[in-house]
Amino acid sequence: MNKRDFAFDKMNFILLAIGMVVVIIGFILMSGEGSTITEFNPDIFSVRRIKVAPVVCLAGFLFIIYGIMHKPCDQKAETSTSDIQDKGEE
Repeated sequence: MNKRDFAFDKMNFILLAIGMVVVIIGFILMSGEGSTITEFNPDIFSVRRIKVAPVVCLAGFLFIIYGIMHKPCDQKAETSTSDIQDKGEE
């Protein structure tokens, strides 16, 4: 199969993997012990859980969207094809 048959190239998959890792890190930052019926844990309202982790997750999701929208550049293939066509016209 040619490279033209695939929607994504290697760089798209790398960007998607990086985005997924960032999202997973964000969810790990959100995790922790919660409050129980008998005892209140004020750590559930920490800055890490309320502000940092959602921003990290949002950045990861935006990076995934960028990885999907990133257009692969085939400059070498395009220039070699245009050079062959130019030589054939002369």
